[in-house]
Amino acid sequence: MPVLTSDFIPSLAFRNKHFNSVFRLFFAKGSHNYKRKRITTFDDDFMDLDFSTVGSDTIALLIHGLEGSSESTYILSAVKELNAVGIDAVSLNLRGCSGEDNLLLKTYHSGKTEDVNFVVEHLLENYNYQKIMIVGYSLGGNLTLKYMGEYTQKLSPKIACAIAVSVPCDLAGSGKEMSKTSNKIYMNRFLKTLKVKVKNKSVKFPEYNLDFNALEKVKNFSDFDTLYTAPVFGFKSATDYWEKASSKPFLKSITTPTLLITSLDDPFLSSTCYPFKEAEESDYLYLLATKYGGHVGFASYFDTTKNSWLESKIIQFAKQNGIATIS
Repeated sequence: MPVLTSDFIPSLAFRNKHFNSVFRLFFAKGSHNYKRKRITTFDDDFMDLDFSTVGSDTIALLIHGLEGSSESTYILSAVKELNAVGIDAVSLNLRGCSGEDNLLLKTYHSGKTEDVNFVVEHLLENYNYQKIMIVGYSLGGNLTLKYMGEYTQKLSPKIACAIAVSVPCDLAGSGKEMSKTSNKIYMNRFLKTLKVKVKNKSVKFPEYNLDFNALEKVKNFSDFDTLYTAPVFGFKSATDYWEKASSKPFLKSITTPTLLITSLDDPFLSSTCYPFKEAEESDYLYLLATKYGGHVGFASYFDTTKNSWLESKIIQFAKQNGIATIS
């Protein structure tokens, strides 16, 4: 029954779920020494991988959230802390998220695990890493959990563990939660860049025949996924996409140690996004649900150098599953 007890106790200001959700985004700073490698995909597209290495035989594959990138502050924080304990890191920029548009009409979506598998296979075939850990955030966390369950019979024994953070594992429930007025600022932020990307795609691919009037009226994920995600990726509807792309149904199939770190006050998540039952019935899925923390927040101090609780839990889980680190 791997439901873990939380020791995350933030200071008073950070017990506000919205403040904790935006603090890291707007106030945390990060730097990197990335070396970029572009890889050609199985469908003649490309993805950009940003490596930050320290000469380790272990690498962490980091996967960002919706409209994030390798430059997202939570990714940079993880890279810094992982490198500090002797673990190499590679930050995957999902298609169209590396600062350059990808080549196809299709970009990425919450359940596109074939891209995760392709990157894992690339690392296995082209590098000499003895162990791999996967760390995903939000949408990237959904990809991580779905991948660990969906590909469980095909996973390399070199994959030692996985960690997922703030995951909308039930996309329908999360979509409804995000449509609430209280989350309008987040929704508008996501839709602003998504709409621009779709407009650009319509110019490059006129056969897509975008309904610009419908695009302007998009107010939530249901509208967006109905207009773009579902038809472009071959789903019958937004509901069909959410059902097939959600990681929750795949959790019971996980057979490699996997940790889900989530906050019970996450404004992005519905009650259906907290898989207590699945964790209780699993020997491999560990659930750490904090009372506070917001969405990919887990900050407790205004001094950003002290906000490493999340990264410490990631590294602790890695150590518990055989990944060597330096002190």
